[in-house]
Formats: sequence, C-alpha cells, structure tokens
Amino acid sequence: MELQQLRYVIAVAETNSFTRAAERCLVVQSALSHQVARLERELGARLFERTSRRVRLTAAGAAFLPAARQCLDAAERAAAEAAAAVGEVRGRLAVGLIATVAAVDIPGALRDFHQQYPHVRINLRMGASQDLVEQVKEGAIEVAFLGLPTTARLHGVNAHELARDRLVAVVAPDHPLAGETTTDLRRLSSEVFVDLPAGTAGRAQSDLAFSAAGLSRDVAFEVTSAYLVARLAAEGLGIAMLPAAYAPQLTGVATIEVADAPARVEYVIWSRHTRTPAASAFLTILDIPARDQDI
Repeated sequence: MELQQLRYVIAVAETNSFTRAAERCLVVQSALSHQVARLERELGARLFERTSRRVRLTAAGAAFLPAARQCLDAAERAAAEAAAAVGEVRGRLAVGLIATVAAVDIPGALRDFHQQYPHVRINLRMGASQDLVEQVKEGAIEVAFLGLPTTARLHGVNAHELARDRLVAVVAPDHPLAGETTTDLRRLSSEVFVDLPAGTAGRAQSDLAFSAAGLSRDVAFEVTSAYLVARLAAEGLGIAMLPAAYAPQLTGVATIEVADAPARVEYVIWSRHTRTPAASAFLTILDIPARDQDI
C-alpha cells in the first residue's frame, strides 16, 4: 500500500468522480484508476461502486476511508514537521469557506501566504458552514471560515470570532421596498423569499429570527449559492436576506436595513487535535491569537 494510492482513494471519495479526482491530483485518469484498482486487489475488496453516472463508496470503502485519511495525514504531518524543524514550511494548506465571508480578504490572505510559503500546496473548498465544521474535525481541511447564527455553538474545533454582522433585505430595483431606508420582519413576512436550503446555517439565521418574532414566511426558491440568491432577487422572483458586509459586492439589486434583522457571527476554525505548520503560519498571517478555544 502506497501513500499515493491513499491520496487517490481520498480524492475519488471526496469528488465522487475518477475524472475530477485525477484533475485534483494532477495525473491522468487512467493512472489514477489503475492505482485504485491495484489497491483494491491488494485489499481483496472493492472500495467504489462504479456506474456510468457516478462513483460511490462501498461498505468496505466507507470503512477504509477514515483510516486512510489518518495515515496520509500522519505521513504529511511528519514530513511537514521535519521541514518546520529546519525552518521551512511545507505540506498542504486546505482552506474551506462560505461564499459570504466578509471579515477577511481571503484571496489577499492566500496571496500573502503563498508569497511567504511557496512550497505549501494550497487547496480552497467552498461549502456550507456545518459541512466545513465536520471537514475540519475529520482533518479533510485545516482552516475554515464560517457564518453562524449568534445562538450557534461550536464543539470539537478551535474557533476565533472574526466579526458580527446583521442581515439586510435584498430586493429588485423596481420592488416597492427599494426606495425605503428601513423595514422590519413583519413587513417582509408577506413577501416570497429566495434563500439557502433548509437546515443550513445560512438559512437558520433568518428562520430563527422570523420564528422568534412569531412570524412565518414563504421560501419558494432554495438555492445553494449566495450569488444565485441575489440574482433571483434581482429578477424580482422573491426577496432575500444577506449579510450587510457582503451586500456591497452585489449588483443589480437594492438593499434595505431591517430594524429587527437577524444577526450572524463569522468565525475562523481549525482542528483541536493537530495544527500543521502550514495552518499555524496561515493563522499567524491572519493575526489570529495563539490561544485555542471552543465557542
């Protein structure tokens, strides 16, 4: 069993595709497929179910994956720690973030990090806050940027609060509210909404606020992208609520302050158990305090 084989298996499991896994690993698909098949023969078990439409983990693959991640992470950490001992930061920095992060200039921070530590391979992954928390716990990513309701509590990861923000209403330029400076949840509750999927942290911010006010609302459009939320609102298909600090990036819409708006908190999180030299260096660039804490 070779580390490269473990790397390929993990990539296929995370992308559900041999093609995308090969692109991520910078190899041709035939080479990756051959190595995965070779590992399956060594193990005497198929790790993936392959169909014309998708690739899924088998029961054996699901059992194999956590230990594979731990083994690969341990090997990469050992190499990174050895390099760090002689003053060089190497290895991988996998960063996760939600689309509406506004407290940190992520592209600028990654640019500064890359210039200072050119031998670190940087991976960037978008996702929902609750999924990113799990990926940090599993070691799939080292650092993640989240947006959560003020009532949310993080467990099993280290966290640092970056900023607090309030949501604003986002409407089409010709919407009756577009000329208003402020509104409230009761007025908004009569509108059709565009929002993130139910159960996500981004959706919970608004759901909790309306529920606390004793109000209900009609969410007719559920999408996974904040950009698409804004575009649907711009077309007049519904109104939306997005973070005030993120709103200046939007075009083709009007934003209105909401007097009793829901609030959210942006966090940066990292593993409670292992902090790689690359993750430590990145947090230093962000000027994040060294102390670790649950929130």
